[in-house]
Amino acid sequence: MDTLGTPRTNRQRLAALAALTLLPLAVACGSEDAGSDSVGAGARASLSDARWGVDQVTTDGKKDAAPDTAWLRVSGDGKVEGNLGCNDFGARADFADGHVAFEQVQSTEMACDGVPAGFEQTLARTLADGDLTTEKDGDRLTLTTKDGDRVALTRQEAAPLKGTEWTVTSPDADGRAHLTFDAKTGQVSGSLGCNRVKAAATVRDGSITLGTASTTRMMCDTSLMTAEKKLLGLFDGTVKYRVDHRTLTLTSENGETVHATAGK
Repeated sequence: MDTLGTPRTNRQRLAALAALTLLPLAVACGSEDAGSDSVGAGARASLSDARWGVDQVTTDGKKDAAPDTAWLRVSGDGKVEGNLGCNDFGARADFADGHVAFEQVQSTEMACDGVPAGFEQTLARTLADGDLTTEKDGDRLTLTTKDGDRVALTRQEAAPLKGTEWTVTSPDADGRAHLTFDAKTGQVSGSLGCNRVKAAATVRDGSITLGTASTTRMMCDTSLMTAEKKLLGLFDGTVKYRVDHRTLTLTSENGETVHATAGK
């Protein structure tokens, strides 16, 4: 199976998520190729060329809140990319009048701490449930199955490097690690998962020069201290950075990477 995105090599593959490799979906009745301009224009206009953060999934009347990392984006030619909360996925969007069906859905098969596999499976199954009705209200979008299950989404604007609180997703610190780059002070501050941190941060030409980290001196669980040690390795040096809409990647001089996401 093809995978999408960069695998998180420090995470264990989970066989149970193999169910997320979904079979191609049936083409919605009356629909045409995704490139058609005459059919499905309303659904295409609602979905296309915007990044949609998943807010929650409702199945059989039960609401499940989505992690900040769940999103999808549909390009004008029908190509779909996104994240189920942990695993990246891709598909093709087939449009009908006011409806969309996601076909040829494939995902990676990794386990991520803090994201229940059950949520990913629920979201994947709902998106793959054939012909979905699209309903757009301003920056909010609802996809509804024929049985009434729903995926609620909100349009997401790109996050700037500075002024955004970036929650670290890798290394895993149970959602407790976060960094904010302050344009006024020229500093970065936040949490390493256990201890607070502050340091000088000079941003230029795709890189950030980080000064010596000033931290508190608490001891926490071993897993948090392991993540903290890796994050401390970013300081006293220059890291490359890349912002992809609402995802931040920091790469140290020795090739170690840190991934973070902007909150909703």
